[in-house]
Amino acid sequence: MVGKREEQNFQQENVEQVDKHRAFLQRLKRNVSSSHEQGNSCEIQHKPEREQGNQPGKRVGKFIFCRETRKSIKETTTQQEILMEKRKNTCCECGKTFPHRSGFSKHQRIHTRKRPYECCECGRSFTQRSTLSRHERIHTGERPYECRECGKTFPYKSSLVDHKRIHTGERPFECHECGKTFTRRSDLSKHQRIHTGKRPYECHECGKSFTEGSALSQHQRIHIGERPFECRDCGKTFTHRSALSQHQRIHTGERPYECRECGKTFPHRSSLSVHRRIHTGKRPYKCCECGKSYIERSGLSRHQRIHTGDRPFECSECGKSFITSSHLTGHRRIHTGERPYVCRECGKSFTRSSSLNNHQRIHTGQRPYECRECGKSFLHSFHLSRHQRIHTGMRPNGSSECGKTLSCH
Repeated sequence: MVGKREEQNFQQENVEQVDKHRAFLQRLKRNVSSSHEQGNSCEIQHKPEREQGNQPGKRVGKFIFCRETRKSIKETTTQQEILMEKRKNTCCECGKTFPHRSGFSKHQRIHTRKRPYECCECGRSFTQRSTLSRHERIHTGERPYECRECGKTFPYKSSLVDHKRIHTGERPFECHECGKTFTRRSDLSKHQRIHTGKRPYECHECGKSFTEGSALSQHQRIHIGERPFECRDCGKTFTHRSALSQHQRIHTGERPYECRECGKTFPHRSSLSVHRRIHTGKRPYKCCECGKSYIERSGLSRHQRIHTGDRPFECSECGKSFITSSHLTGHRRIHTGERPYVCRECGKSFTRSSSLNNHQRIHTGQRPYECRECGKSFLHSFHLSRHQRIHTGMRPNGSSECGKTLSCH
């Protein structure tokens, strides 16, 4: 009699739990009914359940267990867990979802601008530890990834993968606008901004915008004075790694870019591109003032100073100013007495390489400046210019034979 009363009390205390369980089974009723319709058998088992923390042997009640129901419960629970996990790992700012919490946490730092991983060498900070580790190779010089074809080493595996395409000739990334192909996806993305005009990276210091984040980072070093790339041979520092690589060829004597027309070699690809225009006759940079054209942009920029009167390079010794930095460098040697360009034939020395080149024509007999009117040739361009006045009738003061002064409009 006592045992019966205890059982009644226990069942009353657990009525809420049983109701919850019944409600859950009710939600799955459709799945169970569907299973019966398909001919699946449902086993009814009377299982005594033990409540955790109570005395052993006390039953909660009768429960129905079905294989299909168990499967349905498991699938439903798994789907709910996936949905809940997706909701947990969905960014409220941009709606991007992540399979793992760690990836979601890293992503959020883009919006919060939190960069907890700082480089001890230069103070630059990063959102991820792995990015910091890769960055540190700039300072350590570590380049663990080597190309088996040419032996060139790289700090990053992705850089090696991209490099290998030079040997294979593979260019898998094509621009749909113009058909140009690229070895790297990032190069294609940067190229496409030519068509869209998009320059998403803006400098907060001066407002200048860039098509690439790396270009902005490099530009910002101008404002902060950072020059993290140092030459181990002479100690000279640079803002860009590419500038250091090019500089190091001065010490190694490496000239990897060869002209197919004449065999001349160059330390830089850009120098070869400019040189090729000598053979093609292409002069893409034209002066709007006088129509004179040049094979390189820098030549046009220097020329335009003739029209503007701009002479930005000033000698600290005498105050004389020059159109180009090379002219200033040559001029300074007047004060220092330095004459580094020596003729191997006669030992005469010069302050500028161009002066040495002009002088050497005395020994070689070369006269490269030829008059188109009469075929006479000259050692120097200014000798040819002076000679051509014979044919044009132009005098040095800008007047013709008739005495009328010519003016340019």
